[in-house]
Amino acid sequence: MIHQYKNNEYNIVLDVNSGSVHVVDDVVYDVIPLVEELQKNNCGEEETKDRVLFGLKDKYTAEDILDAFSQVMELKEAGMLYAPDIYENYIIDFKKRETVVKALCLHIAHDCNLACKYCFAQEGEYHGRRALMSLETGKKALDFLVKNSGNRVNLEVDFFGGEPLLNWPVVKELVAYGRSLEEPYHKKFRFTLTTNGILLNDEILEFVNREMANVVLSIDGRKEINDLMRPYRGGQGSYDTIVPKFQKVAESRNQMNYYVRGTFTRNNKDFAKDVAHLADLGFEQISVEPVVAQPTDDYALRQEDLPELLEEYDRLAVDLLNRRKEGKGVNFFHFMIDLEGGPCVAKRLSGCGSGTEYLAVTPWGDLYPCHQFVGQEEFLMGNVDEGITGTDIRDGFKSCNVYAKEKCGSCFAKFYCSGGCAANSYNFHGKIDDVYELGCELQRKRIECAIMIKAALADLEGGENEEE
Repeated sequence: MIHQYKNNEYNIVLDVNSGSVHVVDDVVYDVIPLVEELQKNNCGEEETKDRVLFGLKDKYTAEDILDAFSQVMELKEAGMLYAPDIYENYIIDFKKRETVVKALCLHIAHDCNLACKYCFAQEGEYHGRRALMSLETGKKALDFLVKNSGNRVNLEVDFFGGEPLLNWPVVKELVAYGRSLEEPYHKKFRFTLTTNGILLNDEILEFVNREMANVVLSIDGRKEINDLMRPYRGGQGSYDTIVPKFQKVAESRNQMNYYVRGTFTRNNKDFAKDVAHLADLGFEQISVEPVVAQPTDDYALRQEDLPELLEEYDRLAVDLLNRRKEGKGVNFFHFMIDLEGGPCVAKRLSGCGSGTEYLAVTPWGDLYPCHQFVGQEEFLMGNVDEGITGTDIRDGFKSCNVYAKEKCGSCFAKFYCSGGCAANSYNFHGKIDDVYELGCELQRKRIECAIMIKAALADLEGGENEEE
């Protein structure tokens, strides 16, 4: 499968099954799809060459066409163009694999001190009641993780909410308890914290910098945008409270192992300005993601918004490149892509591991496939006392992969997005093995932009080396 596109004056060709990316001239760009179509029709190499020559004779010289054809066939022989799909058979064995749990999302607090309008957790309540996780329940959750992690050494725990700092004493004690389990069980915990920052102070920051491998700081960008969507319950904005605190976090962590995470909605389809604003505030690790909401929500993104949103991603990609050229580069989460190694095969096929390797734990110890399913009783998988009792739910998620989703079959992005979010699929289609179409369109554009940035940076580095 081949995907071709033009972006920022680059002709880019992605060979989907091999993962090879080629930046080519106009002739090669036009030869590639002709060769692909002719080979699908079982034409031999000589016949293919003749037909390509005839098809492009009015556009290029015969010499240029033949040279391009030769390059294309060399790439084909090297397995870098028109590569076969080697993963489809792998999925059969993949579904039979033993399931081990490697990560937990601990809902340390089903309560929040903000009233974000797009919050899927209903201000922390998650379709249920407000509650704080007890130390006893948290310890049982970590015990469950250790017990069900098999031979895996590295385990991940995200303190989540609501707002986890509302239950800060328990967070600290659970970190200490986790550390006490590491040596006797030959494990290593990687703790992370997701916070709105309202309660951050120097004492908390000192602990976070010592114990947390990563920190996610929630802010939507410009003051007027953030305060519109992320107010206190009384309606006043949160921007002025959190910005200086977040700047202090970023600097104290040497601009590493954190990111500011925002959400854009129909209110800020010009979200590139919010990314720029966060960069201008001094943040170097940035994520601003599209809201996922029902069409009845006034802030929801809609199908008719797509052309504008796609153009905005292109605009953002160029803006970020210009910042890099000026020595002011930042990492934008959705444009970070590894074309050399990338995720392992299992990750490429199944995604985040929700419902299998990754589970969410409520304050009272119930287990769900991920934080977005919490409170939906049909996805209750068990609890920290009894373990996984809903094995049918787990098996359903285990079978959820790019080959189980019909709409993924012809999509060039399938090995990058791994089929998308199961929760989004369920919320829009009532099943986990479908896709959220609007999200797919945006994901495809982000991947195109990410690859273009790689190409442009390679050009930039090449130019710098020539100057040296």
